[in-house]
Amino acid sequence: MKNKTICFLIFLLVPLCALLTQCLNKDKKDPRDEVYAGSDKCIKCHKNVYDSYIHTAHFQSSRPASVNTIHGSFSAGKNIVELNDHLKVMTEKRNAALYQVAYLNGKEVEAHRFDITFGGVKAETYLYWKGKQLFELPLSYFDALHKWTNSPGYAGNRVDFNRPILRRCFECHSSYIKEIPQQNIDLANRIIEYDKSSLIYGIDCERCHGPAANHVNFQTEYPNEKKARYITKFSALTRAQKLDACAVCHSGNKDVFQVSAFVFKMGDTLAKFKEPIFLSQNPNPATLDVHGNQSGLLASSKCFLMSNMDCTTCHNPHINQSANLVIYSQRCMKCHNEANHNFCKMAPKLGALIKNNCIDCHMPLKPSGVISVASVGGKNEVPYLVRTHRIAIYPDETKKIMAFISKQDATPHTLPVGL
Repeated sequence: MKNKTICFLIFLLVPLCALLTQCLNKDKKDPRDEVYAGSDKCIKCHKNVYDSYIHTAHFQSSRPASVNTIHGSFSAGKNIVELNDHLKVMTEKRNAALYQVAYLNGKEVEAHRFDITFGGVKAETYLYWKGKQLFELPLSYFDALHKWTNSPGYAGNRVDFNRPILRRCFECHSSYIKEIPQQNIDLANRIIEYDKSSLIYGIDCERCHGPAANHVNFQTEYPNEKKARYITKFSALTRAQKLDACAVCHSGNKDVFQVSAFVFKMGDTLAKFKEPIFLSQNPNPATLDVHGNQSGLLASSKCFLMSNMDCTTCHNPHINQSANLVIYSQRCMKCHNEANHNFCKMAPKLGALIKNNCIDCHMPLKPSGVISVASVGGKNEVPYLVRTHRIAIYPDETKKIMAFISKQDATPHTLPVGL
């Protein structure tokens, strides 16, 4: 009799638990605002786009740190950065967690866990939680070097676990995090704290397309309505609005935002969010750093000034095409062709190669002055190369490619990237 009673109670409790779980999930709100649906709601109608987008650099701009999101090695011999004869930092697996550990004369002096990964295409840097505060770890992984090295801006001969992460870092590497207001008004010594539960990793659908709760509710209620309602369509924006949407994160890191960039919505005017820049402060476009200044560099290009192009003329943000120079070159030739009498003057010498790589000549990889890595001991710096978006003629790059061609016994099908 007792066993039958227990079975009956279990029979009742299982569906009740399931019902309560559904209610809790249904009531779970997006930390930004109730007008946000959450990107998981987009999958039902836009699964193909979503499945493609999750492989892009935007989506992977930040994510929880794990063995799957950290590309540096934890194997013996490959997990050490010797800063000097006495000081080294090692990456170690400890139980179920991953750590960066500093050793002075062989003795452990400080250790912190990998908690968040930033980046992943050219390099990765990592953050750790200390209570409600976030700090950068001293080692980063650089793809071009295929190894660990000191994080950008860190001295090459000392270790530092105390660089705080500002909200601006998250405004370009995540979709949202809530900064906890502090009573201390001393900005120089202000403690920056975050609500850990509010963090939305990566650049999600609504960061670019805007709040979608009303859109999701309407389209769910009226599934036969094919016209998208209550959502801003990118194609309906003006050229300036399209450029502003990308420039939130791709216009450099010298801009001072009066209002958090998280508040920016599709169709807003970016200038209203930042402190005004006077003409005397405007830098020479040719001197803009290649890291994060894609918007300013593109705006100084003749291609941009003499056309109606915007970022999506060349970029499909839903697809990972970053390494496919052939696709980008073909997009160049939609405007630059013999019919328009503006084809590349080097075409006769390049032959069939012209169809494969316009990019290394006219948008070459350039070293960033903002991000650089001091080598072990701080003796020299390793350049951090980023493709410039100032489309122009670079004679030195042309010479490199022509020299490469002249050395070939037979015409190759493609040119190596970043000659």
